[in-house]
Amino acid sequence: MISEDQKRRVNLPLFNDKIAVGWPSPADDYVERSIDLNEYLVKNSAATYFLRAAGDSMINVGIHNDAILIVDRSIEPTDGKIVIASVDGSYTCKRLQLYPEPKLIAENIKYPPIKIDKKEDFEIIGVVLAAINQF
Repeated sequence: MISEDQKRRVNLPLFNDKIAVGWPSPADDYVERSIDLNEYLVKNSAATYFLRAAGDSMINVGIHNDAILIVDRSIEPTDGKIVIASVDGSYTCKRLQLYPEPKLIAENIKYPPIKIDKKEDFEIIGVVLAAINQF
């Protein structure tokens, strides 16, 4: 019996050749295989959720306003990971810096780092795996 989840999945072609983002190169018509974006982007479905980004504080890592963020709660938030964090009840997406002192770093020079103070209500909600932007 096919589950409802399997009925909704759509496998799309993944071409073997990479596409140049600089100077154009010849492309092959060879399809490597089909790809299911759930398989490619979601590693642990029970711990994964989606959020929509707002603002431009993470634009230098390709997270644009209105991007859909794929977030996994089961991944350890280590130094340098992009995370979703709660700071005094407000949620934010920033790069986690643990050394020399804990901070949340924006990827846009317009925004200062957020120092993580032990007195604040602070929690990391998950690690961002990918951002989907529409153009």
